[in-house]
Amino acid sequence: MANSQQHIKADLLLVGVTILAAAGWIFSKEALTGLPPLLFIGIRFIIAGALLAFIGKDQWQHLSPRGLKGSLLVGACFAIAIMAWITGLDHTEHIGEGAFITSLGIVLVPLMSLILFKEPQAKSTWFAIPIAISGLFLLTMKENNIAFTIESGQGYFLFASILFALQFTLNNRIVAYVSAITLTSIQLLIVGVASTLLSIATETWPSEVSAVVIGWLLASAIIATSLRFFVQTYAQSMAPASHGAMILTIEPILTASLAAFWFGESMSLIQLLGCGLIFSALVINRWRIVKRLYKSSCQRIDI
Repeated sequence: MANSQQHIKADLLLVGVTILAAAGWIFSKEALTGLPPLLFIGIRFIIAGALLAFIGKDQWQHLSPRGLKGSLLVGACFAIAIMAWITGLDHTEHIGEGAFITSLGIVLVPLMSLILFKEPQAKSTWFAIPIAISGLFLLTMKENNIAFTIESGQGYFLFASILFALQFTLNNRIVAYVSAITLTSIQLLIVGVASTLLSIATETWPSEVSAVVIGWLLASAIIATSLRFFVQTYAQSMAPASHGAMILTIEPILTASLAAFWFGESMSLIQLLGCGLIFSALVINRWRIVKRLYKSSCQRIDI
């Protein structure tokens, strides 16, 4: 009974995490109205990384040279992915569409594991990938034109999804010898420092920033980043990974819903079909987890 209650608590927390992740897209888009993208990401992730580093300060003494090297490597990959993502967000007019394209990273994780570590993959992976590609094709179609034409924002999101898959794959290896909160704080700080340095070299900073934009920036850093990753780490420590994997999959749906509510976004039928195919690929990719959760729920009902 205690285990069941703990899993329910973890699931509820992960639903909250998914809502925070979806809200982060809205916070970020609003902040970009008054800040250049790389400067925004730099400040956001430095604040978030510093907060998590402080919260997990007791874990830093256990960081080995091997752990630091691995964390820096993954952090560099994460930095490039985030910079591509925020550039895509700055260019796109369809946040919901961008969320579904970015979620392709989940489908690509098994492929990365196979390529990098020769890990055998389930048959469901090979069903999911062509379905995801078909969904991406539909998202790139224009009215009365079936040509495969990727817009700049879509291209950045797609590139980011590939790097997110790489980062996630490497993370699974490194977290075995680095605490989750230490690894996360290092990665966030690397993103923040790298983005700020690149911003200094390439962007023109505004002479003044409104209080509203600062509010969105702080919401992005504290709520959508620090709080999100802290709660996610805590929730995942309370339940099997399979619980979180399926719940976090609904992020693009929540993001598209929030974008429709907040910005009045809408999608054409072709775009909806494309997003539907990508979400189907996400579910197929997690099919073993779906079956496991279904069997677990059936057992509870029998009891």
